[in-house]
Amino acid sequence: MPHPTELLVCTTCRMGQEIGPDGVRPGARLHAELTTMDWPEGVHLRPVECLSNCDSGCSVVLRGGARRWTYVYGRLTPEMAATVHAGATLYHHTDNGLVPWRSRPEHFRKNCIARIPPLETPE
Repeated sequence: MPHPTELLVCTTCRMGQEIGPDGVRPGARLHAELTTMDWPEGVHLRPVECLSNCDSGCSVVLRGGARRWTYVYGRLTPEMAATVHAGATLYHHTDNGLVPWRSRPEHFRKNCIARIPPLETPE
């Protein structure tokens, strides 16, 4: 069974748009779209506030424990939920968080904001 995976979605993202007091932010719309999808067992979708990537569209984080790489992806839109789903599913099925570059969705290949090493590195 794959390791548990967290998909963190910034729900406060505005994508540089003016949002009225009753408006729904693009980040919240992306999160809402992702909640409607069928996720593999062990993938946990979590809303989070500001990932400090405000000028780069909606942002998400994929992380999965102390021995897996963590990734931050940006320049996403609410309409890209299927791309996020595909990338997160590929990540979920790795032991170390490393999805081969050519296997990643194209948007993930070109819009990785950060790649963070595991807390514990194998000897």
